[in-house]
Amino acid sequence: MTPIDRHLIFSLNWQLLLLVAALFTVGVFNLYSASGVRVEEGVALSPYYQKQVIWGLAGLFCMVVVMLPDYRYLKSLAWPLMCLTLILLALVPVMGRSVYGAKRWLDLGAMNFQPSELAKISVLLLASRMLANDSCKLGWLGLFSVLAACMLPAAMIVVQPDLGSGLNILLLLGGLILYRGLTGGVFKTLILAVPAVMPLAWRFLKPYQKQRILTFLNPENDPLGSGYHIIQSQIAVGSGKVWGKGFLEGSQSQLRFLPEKHTDFAVAVFSEEWGFIGVVVLLSLFAFFLLRIYVSARDAKDRFGSFLCAGVFFYFFWQITINIGMVIGLMPVVGIPLPFISYGGSATIVNFCLIGLVQSVSMRRYVFKKS
Repeated sequence: MTPIDRHLIFSLNWQLLLLVAALFTVGVFNLYSASGVRVEEGVALSPYYQKQVIWGLAGLFCMVVVMLPDYRYLKSLAWPLMCLTLILLALVPVMGRSVYGAKRWLDLGAMNFQPSELAKISVLLLASRMLANDSCKLGWLGLFSVLAACMLPAAMIVVQPDLGSGLNILLLLGGLILYRGLTGGVFKTLILAVPAVMPLAWRFLKPYQKQRILTFLNPENDPLGSGYHIIQSQIAVGSGKVWGKGFLEGSQSQLRFLPEKHTDFAVAVFSEEWGFIGVVVLLSLFAFFLLRIYVSARDAKDRFGSFLCAGVFFYFFWQITINIGMVIGLMPVVGIPLPFISYGGSATIVNFCLIGLVQSVSMRRYVFKKS
């Protein structure tokens, strides 16, 4: 191994790797519990946790592949990857697989691929490339240029319909724009325009999306219909009390009262079994996880690397915030999973790829190389 190779290995963000390993391990054990259903003979298990381990190993491989090359070479891939993403998103309405009335997946035989997950990486790379060009705050021209290049995939995803993934991309993009900075006039105008746009946005929401918002405001209006998810989730979280009921002992999850317990509401299973103390530990892991990504953004030696890490930070921050918020009833249910805890193949691989990007930036923070 050459001196530079040794230096890159020693410059890894080891704390971040350990935190990812800890979160993923917690997620697998939580999915093991979420896969269980009480029957007369004991507990019958579905293979969600086994599949998640396979996805995790695939994600680990992808993370290594992403972090080994110099991240600065990704600038040249930003536009081609965006074009590929748009093509795949355009194929979804034509060849996509429909689940729960929404076409979001492409059937690849051995797996179902969700192009919206690739769109998150595409938007991250392209927005980081465009925003890292100079250090001046964005005016109207710069803002519209970034939005024009990155908003189309978000719009195509919302039409599928997949409001959660589309919202996640918009929040990631918005975070990067604020990280770059806006001129005073642009910032003030946008702040005043947002309340005016909200009623207009309501008209474009689909009926089930409107119902989710109304249910968020008052879930008791339809306790056996649209309000069932959030009511059962709140019961599960509250019944865990301080110390929880214990592993595999959650009545809401084991007796199948809690819907989507392996995906959107996985943390409700965790809360019921491990209680308030367990949730504090889990949130602490996520807080240190986000802190290590922030440190990589702060210590990056060029603007492109800093924007990549900042985008990954905003991506995970909003997923964690929205998922936990909707599980306890503070936000509407929008179908956003909890990173490394919820089940999902495409999402797991993308999560590990994003960690690979952060590691690529962190490994090279002391390496100086001509662009």
